[in-house]
Amino acid sequence: MRPILLKGHTRPLTQVMFNRDGDLLFTSSKDSTVCVWYSDNGERLGTYEGHEGAIWDIDVNFDTKLLLTAASDRMAKVWDVQTGKEIGSMMHKAVVRTVAFSTGDEMCLTAQDTSFSSIPTIFVWKLDKDGKPVSSTDPITSLVSADTGKINSALWGHMNHTIIAGADDGSITIWDVETGKELDVIVEGDHPKAIRSLQYSKDRTMFIAASSDRHARIYDARSFELIKEFASNRPLNSAAISPVMNHVIVGGGQDAMDVTTTSTKVGHFEVDFHHLVYEHRMGSVKGHFGPVHSVAFSPDGKSFASGSEDGYIRLHHFDKSYFNTKNF
Repeated sequence: MRPILLKGHTRPLTQVMFNRDGDLLFTSSKDSTVCVWYSDNGERLGTYEGHEGAIWDIDVNFDTKLLLTAASDRMAKVWDVQTGKEIGSMMHKAVVRTVAFSTGDEMCLTAQDTSFSSIPTIFVWKLDKDGKPVSSTDPITSLVSADTGKINSALWGHMNHTIIAGADDGSITIWDVETGKELDVIVEGDHPKAIRSLQYSKDRTMFIAASSDRHARIYDARSFELIKEFASNRPLNSAAISPVMNHVIVGGGQDAMDVTTTSTKVGHFEVDFHHLVYEHRMGSVKGHFGPVHSVAFSPDGKSFASGSEDGYIRLHHFDKSYFNTKNF
């Protein structure tokens, strides 16, 4: 399995994600740009420029016509994927940390950080038929989360009735979108640490949470019961569930501020494979020279991508032997 090394960003990666068809790979970075690549050969198609700060999160809608971005310039923007032009923007009082399109693409959510003039809040925005926000300043719903700390990742729940948010205090909060009230709060472990990312499985029946407490956990998307737990030897920033194999990948590593003081081996910058059912670690893929900030499987499960502090995206296509193994 020889990786394709993609270099289109000048600063650390923050997110990597495939579109629903799996033919495109989108990547965001602290260099304030988003790049789009062909996922089969790694050819870069283009770059989305317009933010004035680090881009922390991205999302692509169902038919890959719209791109949604969250950035440090206190803006969330909607882009036309094909032309690269900005369609609209949503203004905030602080850094925008995460974004997501709703099922049906008629709404989107954004989450802003805490600051001198604001507290962590999730906003729900209405989009018109062209994907443009109906208002750039007035969301239709605000979900205020004063006690959780920074919200790092959020997902739309079943039928857009709920929003699932992972925060710095180690909690996963389920919000009722219509009433704006908290329905449930999940906290795992004796000493919970920040939830860094949330990702659905392909069929959206479960989601996986990667945490700085060196664990990744899978929850039922309807009952929110803990299903599986995967232990690691490093703080985790991202995790993903294979759509075709009983495998989970996790990525993380030592804090970026300490990278220069430690060797690659000690820093644990590999992408680890765990068995979905038995939970044990099966192996790892090396290559990055900094903490892995984001991992993603392609929708067909034939490849995966990882983005790191080192500024590189590593795109791996699995060999046929990977799918023919009888042991896993």
